Amino acid sequence: MQPALTVSQLTAFLREILEANEYLWDLWVVGEISNFSRPSSGHRYFSLKDAGGVLRCVLFRDDMPGATFRDGDRVLAHGRVSVYPQRGELQFVCDFVRPEGVGILAARYEELKKRLGAEGLFDPARKRPLPRFPQRVGLVTSPTGAALQDIKNVLARRWPLATLTVAPAVVQGEQAAPRIVAAMRALAAEPIDLAIVARGGGSIEDLWAFNDERVARALYAFPVPVVSGVGHETDETIADLVADVRAPTPSAAAERATPDIRELARAVNVLDRTMASAARSAVAEDAARVNAALMRMQRSIPDPAAKARAVDALLQALAAGLERRCATDRARFESAKARVAGLDPHATLARGFAIVQDASTRKVVNSVRKAKPGHHIAVSVADGTFFADIG
Repeated sequence: MQPALTVSQLTAFLREILEANEYLWDLWVVGEISNFSRPSSGHRYFSLKDAGGVLRCVLFRDDMPGATFRDGDRVLAHGRVSVYPQRGELQFVCDFVRPEGVGILAARYEELKKRLGAEGLFDPARKRPLPRFPQRVGLVTSPTGAALQDIKNVLARRWPLATLTVAPAVVQGEQAAPRIVAAMRALAAEPIDLAIVARGGGSIEDLWAFNDERVARALYAFPVPVVSGVGHETDETIADLVADVRAPTPSAAAERATPDIRELARAVNVLDRTMASAARSAVAEDAARVNAALMRMQRSIPDPAAKARAVDALLQALAAGLERRCATDRARFESAKARVAGLDPHATLARGFAIVQDASTRKVVNSVRKAKPGHHIAVSVADGTFFADIG
């Protein structure tokens, strides 16, 4: 015969059983609000009911602090099932509540957006700038979709100097999210300068894989900047909010990821003409100064032989001065070139060094005190990036 339990022991036991069930930790419930109250604590207490039952609920003050409801409202609530020991009642602990009419997918989107936003995944301060002249572009998309060909066409037109590495993925349906994550992991091991994640337009159901938390976290941890180009201009996904740069379409994503080689050619031509004009002006000024000096000499030196010697000495001095000026400019250029090369991280990596970063925050791990056991790190070497866990 089992010993008798106290009330506290039994309610604690029931609570443990309920909270150990993963299914009961991520539930959506629809019903009508009744007995709504908001005491001085700021928590909101109410019941959800329908024709066949009643469920006691709580929405704590830190979750959706501005939200309020009235008896009779029909809502869609997200939360987990637990037991309130002090009353021995089954309780639905909500973290998100919306009017029923918004639809469950829209409500799920808002709930995930709120939660990931609170974690800082959308923080503008962590957005990385795109490289100005990318040599290697990675792409995650469907191998059979129109987005792939659209991006290829844009790259061929705008920036044919870049090579494209495609990581194919299913971008629609139940298997899309894990396939996208797997493609991103494969692409992260390639030596790329930036990545594009793209698919064409569709309904909210078609684009739902890009509202998946797993995809969002894979984007957040990606080792190089990411451009998202999902759907049409009016579509917005969680992936758009996490990516370093958001583009309204796949074609626009390719445009934002690369410079326009024709514009660069025009800029180089303008620079070339400017430099040639400046050189002509400098030569003309020097010639005018030489002519002025020669005229002064002709007036001041009557002897032809002495005048010839003076002209020869002047020309030699001018040549020596020009040579010294060229040597000085050449030395300044080589010095600046060396300083720039010294700042190139790729040159440092080529000598056997590595850059160690936290895989999630991309912050540099520059001390053993920051290398905590269990942390996931990204290690960049000369030919790419690999990931590891600190033991």
